[in-house]
Amino acid sequence: MVDVEAALLLGAGAFVAFAIVGLYRILQGPTMHDRVVAVNVVGTNTVIAIALVAGAYDAPVFLDIALVYALLNFLLSIAISKFSVEHGGVL
Repeated sequence: MVDVEAALLLGAGAFVAFAIVGLYRILQGPTMHDRVVAVNVVGTNTVIAIALVAGAYDAPVFLDIALVYALLNFLLSIAISKFSVEHGGVL
């Protein structure tokens, strides 16, 4: 039988790896839109990883941290999109 804590931590590690791969698109994205989507993907993967760690260690305080990080990620996306529209980044 698989240990649930180990499985959750393995899943969290996988999401962290996906987030690191997403950093490539942030740095090398050909357009601003690619970079915005990549920032959202990295932020979402980070929130999921934090939530999985919270489940693995039975620490609900990590869920609060994940929720705040998710809200900040959303606000960052809105701010980048607004900046892009105001400076002619949308065709």
